[in-house]
Amino acid sequence: MEAPFETALRARIDEVLDRCVACGACVDVCPMPEPAGIARHDSAAIAAGVLSILRDEPHPAASARWASVCAGSGHCIEACQYGVNPRFMLAMAQLAMTRGKDPVVRRKAGLQGFVGMSTGVRVLSRMQLPPDLLARFKPDDEADDHTPPDVVFYTGCNLLKTPHIALLCFDIMDALGIRYRVMGGPSHCCGVLQFRAGDIATSGRVAYRTVERLGSAGGRVLTWCPTCQVQLGEIVIPGKTERRPDLEPFVLFLAERLDALRPLLTHPVHKRVGLHEHPGVSGIADAAQSILRAVPGLDFVDLAQPRVGYMCNKLNPLPEFKRSVHQRQLQAAEDAGVTTLAGIYHACHRDLCSHERDWPFEVVNFLELVGESLGFSRPDLFKRLKIMQDVDAVLAAAAPMIEANHLDLDEARAVVLKDMLAEQALPLAARGSAAPLP
Repeated sequence: MEAPFETALRARIDEVLDRCVACGACVDVCPMPEPAGIARHDSAAIAAGVLSILRDEPHPAASARWASVCAGSGHCIEACQYGVNPRFMLAMAQLAMTRGKDPVVRRKAGLQGFVGMSTGVRVLSRMQLPPDLLARFKPDDEADDHTPPDVVFYTGCNLLKTPHIALLCFDIMDALGIRYRVMGGPSHCCGVLQFRAGDIATSGRVAYRTVERLGSAGGRVLTWCPTCQVQLGEIVIPGKTERRPDLEPFVLFLAERLDALRPLLTHPVHKRVGLHEHPGVSGIADAAQSILRAVPGLDFVDLAQPRVGYMCNKLNPLPEFKRSVHQRQLQAAEDAGVTTLAGIYHACHRDLCSHERDWPFEVVNFLELVGESLGFSRPDLFKRLKIMQDVDAVLAAAAPMIEANHLDLDEARAVVLKDMLAEQALPLAARGSAAPLP
């Protein structure tokens, strides 16, 4: 019989404690100590302190601080010579630091986070799409066609807030003749919100159920969301003994099929493009670059910006640093004379897209450029709404979809304020007026 999630995690933590020698190499390559105000002159002591956290022993404040601001950049994984995944180690340290909280409080926090996320996903997707397009996101176990697919496309949850990105993935797979089945949404969650709250029992039930469904759906499992990739691929699946699907990021899958895609890219895209990228999931940034460079007419520009985290929302524990990263990215794009700043992930797009209002370039998802070259497009309704920067204007523009999908207007208002307009790390400002950040 398969071990419970918490038992599996404990066994893997014990393995980390056996293998890690606290050499400090993971601290040395991490981009987060400086912005977090951590002096890394004794990196070995910081790493040793993380092991103390895992043992529930006294530990330096710097070690707890380092664990709490981990953005998942992943540089530490390659740096370790002792078979340890330091990103997993830090996730377990974060988990250990919730032990002092009342279990009831942890369960309540996990539930509140999940309900808030589910509400935001449901409302924002229905403010943008009519029922017939929403039906394309029907979970696998509710689908009518049970023909084995070539791949299972796992959306995760929050991608559905920017559904044009997911629809572009479907369109590209259609163009390549790939048979796919869609799974995702809150009913197929990775359990990360309960995990972060310290509710391991609920997180394990949610994640194990999702992994089992993915494993039994047939076909290769393609992921979009880096949070899901890391949570399932590094924290959940390694501890399972049954139905262990291999997860493959969609961007890597697409880059591997570039020879098949390239002949279909028949429409030149005469744009000068810079890429907003994160290193957390290995190979994604290089894969996105190779795809963009294959688009005829496109002039790719390396903006040479610091690459941290696996998605912008992983920088939330350090809001000033996150604002600085975005300010410098936008300024670098302007200085390079780009017409287009293209991002990869959905959370980054939600945060950055409205800056299009104030800067002399458009802000898009990079798949929009691929779609343009293939000869199709999906309107970015999220950006169109967010750039209005007024809740009443947003609700008025989305009124037909609100009515068609029978949304409650007060609930929609609350979601727009919280999940759209408030999600803005760097405040909108006229170009050049934003104060420089450290």
